[in-house]
Amino acid sequence: METTSVEQFYKQLSGTVDGELRSILPDGINKEIGHFNVFSMTELLQKAKGKPLMPYNRRSYYKISLMIGRNRAEYADKVIDIEKNGLLFATPKVPYHYLPQDMDQTGHFCIFTDEFLVPSKSGVVLDELPIFKAGGYPVFQLTDELATELTQLFQKMHRELASDYAYKYDLLRTYVLELIHYGQKLQPATALYPTHTASARVTSLFIELLERQFPIESPNQKLALRSAKDYADRLSIHVNHLNKVLKENTGKTTTSLISSRLIQESKILLKQTDWSISEIAYCLGFEEIAHFSNFFRKQTSLSPAAFRS
Repeated sequence: METTSVEQFYKQLSGTVDGELRSILPDGINKEIGHFNVFSMTELLQKAKGKPLMPYNRRSYYKISLMIGRNRAEYADKVIDIEKNGLLFATPKVPYHYLPQDMDQTGHFCIFTDEFLVPSKSGVVLDELPIFKAGGYPVFQLTDELATELTQLFQKMHRELASDYAYKYDLLRTYVLELIHYGQKLQPATALYPTHTASARVTSLFIELLERQFPIESPNQKLALRSAKDYADRLSIHVNHLNKVLKENTGKTTTSLISSRLIQESKILLKQTDWSISEIAYCLGFEEIAHFSNFFRKQTSLSPAAFRS
């Protein structure tokens, strides 16, 4: 099973719709941290002329689809028939596909990366939400009334993305979060309120400690907690136990989670402030600018200066 990146998504999609890549890439879309785009399923199906839009694969991005019409959703080992209106939440963790069951299809979908909804922007950690957890409930049948409400929400996304409003991506984040909350409200209660085990509590406290340090709002602000041991000491547990718990609950090590969040904040500061790279390095706990540059290059394959430009 291959994983489709955002770049591969556009390459496959442009091939499906006869190479009209410019029509699906709004101006300035690469200037935002992370990635977001929204599509009309009706328009894409017309351009595709009967060809399947995307193969059954994992994606390295998130996708929320509003499907109006009879469809079959294949999600991991599940096959779900949608009789009229459906809402599908797709995560990078699980492969999915949907197959139209008739020719009368309309709808919309949006794609976004986890960086688009970084916690300092949205207050949300995507993989902590029940809607995006493996084994959850990713596909919902909708009433006509709710399908109409969600259609209007997607239409707002289309209009905003095409606008020249300076803060349109901040507004688009709120629309994405509204979609997510629609899905959360459709979840069974048992999925929304899982058993709160000791390991889940440690994971939750770690995430809270990590996010409490952000956003960085001044060149004089410096992270108080920088290493896995710093967090373990604050939680009064052994660092090995913290690593074990986080690995079980998130699939990532403590260091990996910290590094990922540092990179997110680095990108925000490089793109949205005029602070020097030395000041940014200091804020993020790097005593030497060379250490920060090496860390950033290892994580992104770019130097901080190259990313900023």
